Amino acid sequence: MKKIFVLTVLLVMGSSFSGNRGFALFGQTAGQNVVKPAIADRDLVIQVSEVTENAVFYPVDIEGTRLEVLAVKAPDGTIRTAFNTCQVCYGSGRGFYKQQGTVLVCQNCGNRFRMSQVEVRSGGCNPVPIFAANKTVTDTTITVSKDYLKEAKAIFARWRRG
Repeated sequence: MKKIFVLTVLLVMGSSFSGNRGFALFGQTAGQNVVKPAIADRDLVIQVSEVTENAVFYPVDIEGTRLEVLAVKAPDGTIRTAFNTCQVCYGSGRGFYKQQGTVLVCQNCGNRFRMSQVEVRSGGCNPVPIFAANKTVTDTTITVSKDYLKEAKAIFARWRRG
């Protein structure tokens, strides 16, 4: 009887969270929606070795504005990067992505986006790409400069990842 009560309490607590938090607690596959520790007012350096087919989210605070970059290994083995905000829904504050299975899902409109499309497609409801010209890639790291991150502050002005 105690086990059933505890499970019921956990399920009720999980479903009481706003947005998809309840789903993330009970429905996510291990390793998905990994959020790294935040950095502030400096270049973002991503270690290539930590990027897998599960999206990794990198929070960055630039002059008081919270941004987030995502990195993921596409099915072809290439590493793709983008800002974790939707090119259409960013103004809503909820235009960010969470990984569900093998796709990214916009938390505002629900559009689903394959990993193979990250950093390839521009425009429409997909993550804002960080193209090769806007980052430095070596065998071991991907660096997005503070200056480039600063340019992206406007698309995160109303952003509320929750």
